[in-house]
Amino acid sequence: MTVPILFQSIEGQTRKVADFVAEVVRGSGKTPQPVDMSDPTVEVPLDDAEKVILAAPVHERRHPQEFELFLTASKNELAARQTLMLSVSMNAAFPEGRDEAQDYLTEMQMRTGFTPDASALVAGAVQTPKYDYFATQVVQHVVLKGKDFDAEAAEHEFTDWDALRATLTEFLA
Repeated sequence: MTVPILFQSIEGQTRKVADFVAEVVRGSGKTPQPVDMSDPTVEVPLDDAEKVILAAPVHERRHPQEFELFLTASKNELAARQTLMLSVSMNAAFPEGRDEAQDYLTEMQMRTGFTPDASALVAGAVQTPKYDYFATQVVQHVVLKGKDFDAEAAEHEFTDWDALRATLTEFLA
């Protein structure tokens, strides 16, 4: 069985998540079919798919607009399949941020009219060298306020790969 992995990445962590998802799908005996949704002309292979995995990052309280437009336009096709939505955000990394991370997913569902069969809040990463001064200040004083954070470090990855593997294994069974 082929499992489309429809993803969009902004800074690279969701692409890393999608690559990990492909490894887990392959390990389950199924064929992963990653599709980068940042290209609006990309062909999305849903015809023979029984299960679809979706992954998108959250920036400024929402998933990428193009990704949400795809969900809106394809909600009926997606509803005919088992779907898992992976919402990647920094708030998912911390217990006190999980409610807000869930809000991002709920708001996406309200905007698109699409509700996945399953979802997971996936902690993202901070990639300091990619940020300008303003973005670094927002990360340091808003996103990671009060957390141990070295703004000089190149990357801080918060993704719990074991938890993600467990979620994927359950979904693919």
